[in-house]
Amino acid sequence: MAPDNHKNIERIETQEKTFILVGTAHVSRESAELVRNIIHEEHPDTVCVELCSSRFETLTKKKQWEETDLLKVIKEKKAFLLLSNFVLSSFQKKIGDKLGVRPGQEVLEAIQAAQTLGAHIHLADRDIRITLSRTWRLMSFWTKIKLLGQFFTSASQLESIREEEIEKMKELNVVESLIAEVAKSLPEVGQVLIDERDQYLSQKIRNAPGQKIVAVVGAGHLPGIRKYWDKEIDLSGLESLPPKSKWVTALKWLIPILILALITTGFLMAGTRVGTHMLKWWVLANAVLSGLGAAAALGHPLTVLSAIIAAPITSLNPMVAAGWVAGVVEVFCGRPKVKDFQALSQDLGSLKGFWKNKVTRILLVVVLTNIGSSLGTFVAIPLMLKVLSHG
Repeated sequence: MAPDNHKNIERIETQEKTFILVGTAHVSRESAELVRNIIHEEHPDTVCVELCSSRFETLTKKKQWEETDLLKVIKEKKAFLLLSNFVLSSFQKKIGDKLGVRPGQEVLEAIQAAQTLGAHIHLADRDIRITLSRTWRLMSFWTKIKLLGQFFTSASQLESIREEEIEKMKELNVVESLIAEVAKSLPEVGQVLIDERDQYLSQKIRNAPGQKIVAVVGAGHLPGIRKYWDKEIDLSGLESLPPKSKWVTALKWLIPILILALITTGFLMAGTRVGTHMLKWWVLANAVLSGLGAAAALGHPLTVLSAIIAAPITSLNPMVAAGWVAGVVEVFCGRPKVKDFQALSQDLGSLKGFWKNKVTRILLVVVLTNIGSSLGTFVAIPLMLKVLSHG
């Protein structure tokens, strides 16, 4: 039995309702046992869990990933979002493997205990797709690369983690701890991933039906939920996407216009030789770096070729990206089978698995090809200006 003064349990009484907030670590056996015991002892009307509908489906229905339409993911420009979600899942799985606990076990325990008692299950978290989309909208391109790099670096460091560090992790919500560390260097990430979700969870839990509610959330969210408990939160505002920056939208068109103007100036003002030389650098920089991006993702040879051909053209068209072209080609060259989706949970346990699994490899092709294409643009511009100045 867990006492009310347990450090990760908080009871809040209002005139109509009783709330029991249970803070957990997402890969802790002790947390799973605590959740199960509390729910059976309290017999709540409702059990709130830190899940959105899509993550609830992922956790409770194993076949969901098998129905993923990768062409639709690429078309809707969500490859970066899905890959980032997989990186987070990989980090959590690695720690779970170290501790001998299935990630999200405490949430499953909450769901199963609620079903056993006939309690209502209330999903209290914001849709992960909205959370990630809001994060991307607030981040610059380079910040996104830095964030993904930090997650990959953190995940790779788990290979050499010491036993005493594993024991320490049992007391923490490790994913929230990782996010908190990243938020120190990337404040905009912390705002969306931590502070906004604290507000959202607080309001959703207070809105839960029933007279007695047990809420199972990451321990790192407890201080934030308490902070916003007495404040009315506008959920619709937290569920909307901020408008794209006017500067970002303008730059998407200004850069291609600048490139075309440079090449035209070269031909008209400095002659055919200079203009051709500038055009050559544009094609080479984009083609080579995009091709290297696709190759780094271990894309099919035809995928690499498509990246090389597409990049110089798509870089001048804000409506299309080289990574999307390469990703579509990779889907058709190495279309994932059911077994690839079934192997996701295992393959996400290592960095090597991201390249081995056809599903994540396609996402890597899209992301790394787009990164290569963007780098190609920034490399080409100074080279073209140098040719023009010497012409």
